[in-house]
Formats: sequence, C-alpha cells, structure tokens
Amino acid sequence: MKKAIYRKLLADCIKFFLLILFTISTIIWVLQAVNFLDFVIEDGHGFFVYFNYTILSFPKILSAIYPFAIFLSFSYILLDYEDKNELIIFWNFGIKKFDFIKFFTKMSFFFVFLNLLLNAIITPMAQDKARSFIRSSDLDFFESALKPKKFVDVFKNLTIYFEEKNEIGELRSIFINDTSQSIIAEYGKFEIRGKKKILVLYNGKTFKNTNNKVSEFDFSKTDFNISNFSTQTVTQQKIQETSTQELVICALILNKIKKDTNNTIRAINNCSNVGSENIYKEIYSRLIKPLYITFLITISLLLIVKSKIDLTFKFYKFKIYTLGFLFIIFLESSSKLITTNILQNLILATLPFFLIFTIYLYFFIKFKVNKI
Repeated sequence: MKKAIYRKLLADCIKFFLLILFTISTIIWVLQAVNFLDFVIEDGHGFFVYFNYTILSFPKILSAIYPFAIFLSFSYILLDYEDKNELIIFWNFGIKKFDFIKFFTKMSFFFVFLNLLLNAIITPMAQDKARSFIRSSDLDFFESALKPKKFVDVFKNLTIYFEEKNEIGELRSIFINDTSQSIIAEYGKFEIRGKKKILVLYNGKTFKNTNNKVSEFDFSKTDFNISNFSTQTVTQQKIQETSTQELVICALILNKIKKDTNNTIRAINNCSNVGSENIYKEIYSRLIKPLYITFLITISLLLIVKSKIDLTFKFYKFKIYTLGFLFIIFLESSSKLITTNILQNLILATLPFFLIFTIYLYFFIKFKVNKI
C-alpha cells in the first residue's frame, strides 16, 4: 500500500514537471524561432535550414528550463497535497517523514541522470547538428535576401546592389563588388544549373584590379557563381557544440593528466590553453550543474517540515520558495565562478555534494534523531 502511495505522488510530480518543462520551453522556442528567421531573411539560408536549425535548438531550451521546472513541480505538488490534507493521510497511515525524504532523494537521482543525458549528450549533439545545416547550406534562399536599392552583403567579401526587380524576376541596373573585381550590368536573373544557383548577367562591364592596374572588359552575357562565396553566418564549431568526451579529454591533456598521443589535441576543435577557461565552464555546466537537481528537490521537501495548521506556515512557505528561486539564480550564474584555477574549480565541483549532505543531515536530525 505504501508503494502505491509513493507511486501516486511521484507520478503527479512527474506529470506536472513534464507539463511545466514543455509548456515553458515551447513558449520560449516559439519566441526564439522568430529571431531565427534572420537565417532566411538576412543570411540567405533556405526554409529547410531554418526549420532544422530551429527544431534542433529545442534541447538547449529544455536544458535551461530543467532546474526551474524541477523545483516548481515538486514544491507545487507537495503544497497541493498539503492543502488537500493528503499528506496527513500519509503520516497517519504510518509513513515516516524521514522515510518519505529518503524515497524522494533516491528518486531525484533519476532526474539527475536525465539532466546529465540532456546536458552532456543530447544538447551538444543537437547544436552541432544544427550548425552542420548552416555549414552545408547552399544558400538556396539567397535570392529572397536581395532588396532593391539596398547594398546586400549576406556573403563574405561580396556586395550586391540593384535598382529594381521586374515582374519576370529580372534584376535591373546591377552592381556587384568582391575582393577581386567590380561588375555593373544592365540586368540579370537567377538560374539553377545542376545543384548550383547562378546569377546570369547581361550587357555590362567587369573591372579587375591586378597589381594596381585596372582592366576593363565588356560582356553581353556572363555567369556569376554565388556558390564560390561563403555566408556571413558563423560556421566554425563552437565549444558548446563540441562533444563532452572531447572536452574532458582536452581538459585532461591541458592539465597534463593525460598524454597527448597521436596529436589528439589538434583533432579537437577549440582545444587550447587560450580557451581553457571556457572549456572548464562548459564541462561544469554539463557534468556538475545536473547534480544540483537533488538539492533542489530536497529544498522542496522542506515544505513537509511544517503543517498548514501552523500559524507561521505561510511565511515559512514564502521562505522556501525564496530559497529555491535564489538558488536557481545562483545555479545559472555559478559558471562565472569557474576559472583556470584548478583547485578553485574542484572546490566548486564538490559544492553540490556538500549542500546535499548538509540538508540531508538537517532532515536526519529533525526527523530521525528527534523522532518527529
């Protein structure tokens, strides 16, 4: 019977947790998706790239909302049970408060594992996959980025200007400038040849600067291949997109804990002493922050210390929520405390264990020793 009671309460916590997590994440994702339209409008990427990039950003949002959803869901369900006098039934049924805390502390490890899985594997993999769409994009929506009477520079080292676009899709009075040449043309239009998009120019001149000498060429028709240029969008792999395994190996090599065999350090992107602080921060965010999930759940368990019939319960409830939200703020900003000082980083890495031990010791003294 006791197991059934535990399962019912845990199931309610999980359902509410998933509801909060996906509801808030979806709202943020929709708002963020609007900003990602820049990939289509400004950077010339197609809707396929935009769609995939937007979808793959969702795990990162889930990861950010996860601690907040955990604390809010467990604290809300416990208060709801208290308001409905259901917790009193637990205690009258013979369930001891310390056993109750032990059960949910053990269950918290499951949520820690999910957060580790999300932070350390799924999110960086999704971000790297999203960046791969940008790297491999053929800028199939480049044409829509062009605006009349506006200098457009969605490509590196390339600027395009035209006066107007007529009803048959021709660009009139075109000016093109790149690092090696400048082109003016009476008109031009886009054509697809194979898998490449070509801008065909008509009736114009090409000016080339070679050894400080300008040469001029007239043409009646010429092809300008935009696929020779790369987008302004950052395509290099970032630390956030590097796998956790590579980051850990990099950190071990930089600290001379592991030997650099077969030039491993060169094969890992962004692995250098210059960026070591950012690497440590990323490892901390992926592997240490999830450990605080247990502490957040135990903070919510403080709500069972007092009953709603206690005159100070409302103020006590306010203090618990304040403590929880302040700790979430600390958790989100704690990465800034990570430096290149290994000893300081190790102390910060042990903090979640210390906090969990401290609050568990408080519960032990409160319920076990005092037999409350």
